[in-house]
Amino acid sequence: MDQENKVANEEGDIECYYGKDMEDRIYSQPLLTKRHNTTSQIAIVGANACPVESLDYEYYKAFAALAGCNLALAAAAAALCAYIAPAAAGSGIPEVKAYLNGVDAHSILAPSTLFVKIFGSILCVSAGFVVGKEGPMVHTGACIASLIGQGGSRKYHLTWRWLRYFKNDRDRRDLITCGAAAGVASAFRAPVGGVLFALEEAASWWRSALLWRTFFTTAVVAIVLRAFIQLCSTGTCGLFGEGGLIMYDVSAAKVAYSVPDILAVILLGVIGGIFGSLYNYLVDKVLRTYSIINEKGPAVKILLVVTISLLTSICSYGLPWFATCIPCPIDTTESCPNTDLSGNYKSFQCPPNHYNDLASLFLNTNDDAIRNLLSTSTTKEFHISSLFIFFIAIYCLGVITYGIAIPSGLFIPVILAGAGYGRLIGRLFDPITKLDVGLFALLGAASFLGGTMRMTVSLCVILLELTNDLLLLPLVMLVLLISKTVGDMFNHGVYDQIVKLKGLPYMEAHAEPYMKHLVARDVVSGPLITFSGVEKVGNILHALKTTGHNGFPVIDEPPFADAPELCGLVLRSHLLVLLKGKIFSRDRALSGDEVVRRISKFDFAKAGSGKGVKLEDLDIKDEEMDMYVDLHPITNTSPYTVVETMSLAKAAVLFRQLGLRHMCVVPKSQGRPPIVGILTRHDFLPEHILGLYPHIRLRK
Repeated sequence: MDQENKVANEEGDIECYYGKDMEDRIYSQPLLTKRHNTTSQIAIVGANACPVESLDYEYYKAFAALAGCNLALAAAAAALCAYIAPAAAGSGIPEVKAYLNGVDAHSILAPSTLFVKIFGSILCVSAGFVVGKEGPMVHTGACIASLIGQGGSRKYHLTWRWLRYFKNDRDRRDLITCGAAAGVASAFRAPVGGVLFALEEAASWWRSALLWRTFFTTAVVAIVLRAFIQLCSTGTCGLFGEGGLIMYDVSAAKVAYSVPDILAVILLGVIGGIFGSLYNYLVDKVLRTYSIINEKGPAVKILLVVTISLLTSICSYGLPWFATCIPCPIDTTESCPNTDLSGNYKSFQCPPNHYNDLASLFLNTNDDAIRNLLSTSTTKEFHISSLFIFFIAIYCLGVITYGIAIPSGLFIPVILAGAGYGRLIGRLFDPITKLDVGLFALLGAASFLGGTMRMTVSLCVILLELTNDLLLLPLVMLVLLISKTVGDMFNHGVYDQIVKLKGLPYMEAHAEPYMKHLVARDVVSGPLITFSGVEKVGNILHALKTTGHNGFPVIDEPPFADAPELCGLVLRSHLLVLLKGKIFSRDRALSGDEVVRRISKFDFAKAGSGKGVKLEDLDIKDEEMDMYVDLHPITNTSPYTVVETMSLAKAAVLFRQLGLRHMCVVPKSQGRPPIVGILTRHDFLPEHILGLYPHIRLRK
């Protein structure tokens, strides 16, 4: 070593050696040589052992640069969410799932939400948060589909007349389902997995036509992704396109397993179910706490995000200091140590030809960290202690990060934590197992995903498309089934818990057991407000002002019918359009085709967010209040009806499977009013039924 690179202290018994160039001087720890008579012992020690003040200054400066960049990016993402679109915070998958169940929450698919979701996701992932882009991409796909389904946005002057044909509930719901599938396909580069995700988790109503539509959508996504990856193959797009369509290829590993391997996989499934249910429990508690904090205003939201960002930066930079340096493997094809922006074998204050395994996980992109954990034929690449520290840190950071005012997905934190303890189990079982530790990491990720998400088929296909290893299919299926079963013993899936926490009236696919003891008329809410087939304008306006109902029964009475009979159901939005058109008459008579001639049928189509006619838009004069309007042209004359004695359980299943908003309850016997009431989503909720019948106990 050159004389100029050697520094001796005043006593002359310790010599500090640094790298031969400035880059090694910054990134390598000093080597100490202490003479004992005729022998020399070389040991790796901390940076503070040698009195070189400039290196200490560089360490603090590096942390300040890292934390400063992260804080700036995090604050920008939080400001977008707090001031422009609060609905963009979080994953977005629970909101999309609720919308496809029939719950149209405020602004969840608005153009402003789309804008913040895209740029907020970029900022928060760049800020180093333990979050993923997969959930936000599902929400982004749903927002784009909603924008198309409502014909564009008049507010932002983005409208296309040909899109008005999609302005109905069914087509718009199908488009949003395709958008959610496209989001998964683009995030994981898993087109078939995207279709199955939409089928298993997102959509509440499925039909054969929707299957090929989502498949076509994800196929287009795969083609476009492949084209951009090919375009960026020269590295002009940064890290985009790493790994091609197969993000984490583990197909090179030999898949051979015996009885001890099966036992280890079963243990992984049980651990994944327990850790997953605990993760869901902690996320629920943290979300409840954050909801109280976030109510104090946008400034407090941003302060909370900045605090979590600082904590994440401290963990990412500080924890690698506890790791010991590992000699670079001789047979590796990668550069070691690696000084690139991404990759494996980070030097981080280690001497030449050594690397810091914790830095390779923390000071890296999330994709590269997962790729490092799933790497095969590298059994001792990570110390057991390092894997344990990484798992605990990611597990805790994932819990406290979700719920702050940034777009954040749950997939990546769960995969990271699961791969961490999966590789740890693989190291512990290494003496008796034939499976590669990289495959254990994959199975650990699958077990944690199954324990938190409670999905099986879609997760299995997504993981296989991610890793390109079909031979591992039986073990992935086994670990997903075990982790889901164990997790279901403790609580519900994380998305179901978030839906409930947000107060969204989500209807499950099955009816609760107590519903079998009730009939439809038992839960009908009153008082019932009905309209005649030809009704006074004043009566309609009064009903619209005094109630928030979205549907009203229309009753035909003499002289329009021999006896009172149910004509159908009219929607609130259609009444507002009709009143705004002012097709009134002084006599109580049918208007014929006048409504069709004067008002376009597209005016009655489903409006986009904030674009429909509001009650404040009406300008009804006093002399028009006593005039009549014919409701027959806008009445749905074939509403879904059930007899009042039908089991509430059957009515609930019918309501959900058909995707209804209103269900008319008719009397069983004649000689009574033609309608008993209307069942809506609210009437099937446990809170409503318990309020009416407190003696009923819900199933735990």
